[in-house]
Amino acid sequence: MDSLRSVTTVNGRYNTTEFGTVEDPMVFNSLMDYSPYHNVKDGTAYPAVLLTAGENDTRVDAWHAKKMTARLQAATTSGRPVLLRLESGGHLAGSLDQNIDETTDIHAFLFDQLGLGYPLDLDG
Repeated sequence: MDSLRSVTTVNGRYNTTEFGTVEDPMVFNSLMDYSPYHNVKDGTAYPAVLLTAGENDTRVDAWHAKKMTARLQAATTSGRPVLLRLESGGHLAGSLDQNIDETTDIHAFLFDQLGLGYPLDLDG
């Protein structure tokens, strides 16, 4: 989410052949232009957002989602929730129970934001 700092991560260094490096001034400007974090605008009414991350993800560092969550929370004026769901596992490496829990949380967030409600009678 922070295209300028991802190169500082272990896996980010390997992505410079695809995305370029901030050390090249022309590439720096391109990275800045499409970096989601750097394009959040204060005073914007952002929609509800649920970001997810794995605290021990070796492919995508959790600080990306943490930093983006904080930035969106500070910038938005919509009153809609900006939430972070942080899992202890890593990149698609959770147990079946963790995957079910995450899917349940994502669907609950989506259903809530769409106003779909929840059935109270599970037997009928």
